[in-house]
Amino acid sequence: MLKSRVITAVIMLVLLLAALFYLPPLGWSVLVLVMVMQGTAEWTHLAELSSRNAKIYWAITLVFMLALLAWDANNSAQQQLTTHLLVYLFSAVLWLVVVPAWLMLGLKVKQPVLMACVGWMVLIPTGLAMIDLREAAPSPWVLLFVMGLVWIADSAAYFAGRKFGKTKLAPSISPGKTWEGVAGAMLGVSIYVALVWTFSAEFSRLQMLPALMITAWWWVVLAVMGDLFESAIKRQAGVKDSGTLLPGHGGLLDRIDALTSTLPLAALALLLQGIN
Repeated sequence: MLKSRVITAVIMLVLLLAALFYLPPLGWSVLVLVMVMQGTAEWTHLAELSSRNAKIYWAITLVFMLALLAWDANNSAQQQLTTHLLVYLFSAVLWLVVVPAWLMLGLKVKQPVLMACVGWMVLIPTGLAMIDLREAAPSPWVLLFVMGLVWIADSAAYFAGRKFGKTKLAPSISPGKTWEGVAGAMLGVSIYVALVWTFSAEFSRLQMLPALMITAWWWVVLAVMGDLFESAIKRQAGVKDSGTLLPGHGGLLDRIDALTSTLPLAALALLLQGIN
């Protein structure tokens, strides 16, 4: 399983880096749209929507995304900013209020309409953030930095948990996750951030190291929350993986679960910083 995971991860990384650095803005937006729609297809499975409702939900999500991209293409920067802030604020409410309460109370939500709305709050802000963060200066390094942080946290947590894991983080949701794994994620991310700040002139000019480190630790918390939330949804649906798209990894949502909670809030922070 580890060999399959590594091979798939390397292939995905190469393809993503090629797309990130060489696709034009329109091509990147199309790729993001495809990813959001794949995530939507997997979400309909996790939300246990009927075949008919799943098709309707997928079509509505496609209309939402196309309308959002068309709005950006035909309106002023100020109008775009207002719309994007609204989208990210919905995401912030989800990850800072709804999801913590959901996880602490151990909720099991079966209402299709509510699950559909949650899916939109998970997927649409993530897609929009992938576009906004790629365009942020120094482009596309901001998006790569945040994604790299999440990947480092995930990998460090995995190996630290396997080696030292004893204290369960959330045994009723995801028995494999441990507090030792979280500590490993924090350590791995701290080293990653220190190296990036030391060797990247762009990031050292943009942010002081202590502030960047504290922000990174907060993103680790969000990443863990995103991971746990998808685990809770999968447990509720009675499935191990969100799909079978990626050998050794499961579905696309299994790979981007931590990104759904980090990218939108990173984009929101960036927009608010620009306003101030």
